Amino acid sequence: MALTINTNLSSLIVQQNLEAATDSLTRSIERMTTGYRINNAKDDAAGYSIAMDWRVQLSSLDVAAQNNSTGIDLLTTAEENYALIVSHLQRIRDLTEQAANGTYGSASLSAINAEIVARLEEIDRVAANAEYNGIALMDGTTLADVSLQVGIYENANSRIVLSAELFGAANTQGLFTADIQDVADACTTATTAPSQLTAIDKAISKISARVTDIGAYQNRLESASTAIDVQIENLTSSLSTIRDTDVAQESSNYIQAQILQQAAATLLATANQTPSIALNLV
Repeated sequence: MALTINTNLSSLIVQQNLEAATDSLTRSIERMTTGYRINNAKDDAAGYSIAMDWRVQLSSLDVAAQNNSTGIDLLTTAEENYALIVSHLQRIRDLTEQAANGTYGSASLSAINAEIVARLEEIDRVAANAEYNGIALMDGTTLADVSLQVGIYENANSRIVLSAELFGAANTQGLFTADIQDVADACTTATTAPSQLTAIDKAISKISARVTDIGAYQNRLESASTAIDVQIENLTSSLSTIRDTDVAQESSNYIQAQILQQAAATLLATANQTPSIALNLV
């Protein structure tokens, strides 16, 4: 290589290598401080695109998990309220069976009637107030199915639809097709009390059928919850593989770039002295 004054080729070569080493060092510092191997599209265009798609999916899966949890909470609320109503119906049946015995006087039957009325009024109160986030659970006004979005797509496989039959009227009128006083009177009249036992059993069976369906839906939602958790775990693992920094490897790259930078800086000082050598020949 010729000695020249105007063009210092050695210095230009060292400067290029110094810049490359500095870029590599900066990249290693960025990757180790952020924890990500891919911080920008230029780091890995294909990987960046895949990582972005997976991050969107993970966010959507988190929402799906929340939707699934609220669906389970809704069903649990309905189940607990139905259990409360069944407990009142069971007590009403016990009282009706007592009244059917024929050994109770009018005062006792009047007391039984009063308790049955109170129990039926409580059933109506529970049915009227049972709701979840504005959705009526037991007063019969929820006529449409409740669709739960437990997946991240628009197809039917991403939804679990709760039948509106789960939320049918569970008040006195809905269970007996009669008002409170008529039901109570039938339960405490010797001639009608025995047949009223069958009506109470039908009411209990109606609620039991709903609770059975609720249990089936709860199993589906719990299965969906498990599936979502598996998806999140696998997708997170895949995202980590493609995006996260391998700290051991990057620390080695960092040390290598640091050494190259220091060497280039030292050699640049030497290369910059080359034109002065040419002057010594004059």
